[in-house]
Amino acid sequence: MPAPPRTVLVVLYDGVRLLDVTGPLEVFAVANEHGANYRLLLASPGGADIRANTASRLGADLDLAAADAHGATLLVPGGPDWARTISDEDFLGHIRRLSAQAERTASVCGGAFVLAAAGLLDGRRVTTHWDLADALSRRFPAVAVDADAIFVRDGPVITSAGVTSGIDLALSLVEEDLGVDTARQVAKYLVVFLQRPGGQSQFSARERAGRPRTEGLRRLLDTVVADPAGEHSLAGLAARAGMSGRHLTRLFREELDTTPAHYVERVRVEAARHHLENTADHLDLVARRAGFGSAETLRRAFHRETGVTPGSYRARFRRH
Repeated sequence: MPAPPRTVLVVLYDGVRLLDVTGPLEVFAVANEHGANYRLLLASPGGADIRANTASRLGADLDLAAADAHGATLLVPGGPDWARTISDEDFLGHIRRLSAQAERTASVCGGAFVLAAAGLLDGRRVTTHWDLADALSRRFPAVAVDADAIFVRDGPVITSAGVTSGIDLALSLVEEDLGVDTARQVAKYLVVFLQRPGGQSQFSARERAGRPRTEGLRRLLDTVVADPAGEHSLAGLAARAGMSGRHLTRLFREELDTTPAHYVERVRVEAARHHLENTADHLDLVARRAGFGSAETLRRAFHRETGVTPGSYRARFRRH
């Protein structure tokens, strides 16, 4: 017996990031090849074709103003020029109306800015691309932004991180609708993880530091991220880099605008965040695994970096 139809309504607009649209669509299309019955619709302002960020033309099935999302999944992809997108009040009005009708509302990457500007994320825990998280927090202080999560569900609203995480989000929706076996089949066919290991911290710690000009310094940063609990004293880092501690400190200042100790601390705090979110381990064990000598050292560093204690962070963001 065929599965009941499920509508996925994807919002298009000029400048939308192409993979934010096509990644989730491909997941649902492959699910249809494995017995699902997703009805995929694309809606744009005026029903017009749009130009994605790649300059590729995408056609719409219907006018956003005429769209009906009752019982549907509303999917809002992101785009590099999110500030321009959220300045369109008519567009935001359509998003509010459709979200109120929809069974669930989801965003990919910078699509969280659209939902936030429409007032749909106030008081909710959400995520977005790690490089956009600070901007989202500053612009919308009523939104609780988790910069590490791949995707977050808070009630009927699901937000996802950067670009390819729209695939992770779509797979989670397929699993919710049709069960883990179907979702696993789709993931296997697409050659992706059903549940990607780790969070965005595995990408952001290294990237937030910027790209040093010095090749040896780039390799050194990678070794810290790969093993946060390793021996990363100034003397140890300098010996690994084949230079004096003074010269290494000067390179960090000139190329990264930080110190070796602060960089190591930041990486270790991100490692601790991952353990706090995903385990019930005692704080002493979290501290050792993240590279801190004691729970008290972790508490002080964690508060410096995040403004909250490890216990408060775990209570809010632990994935049960």
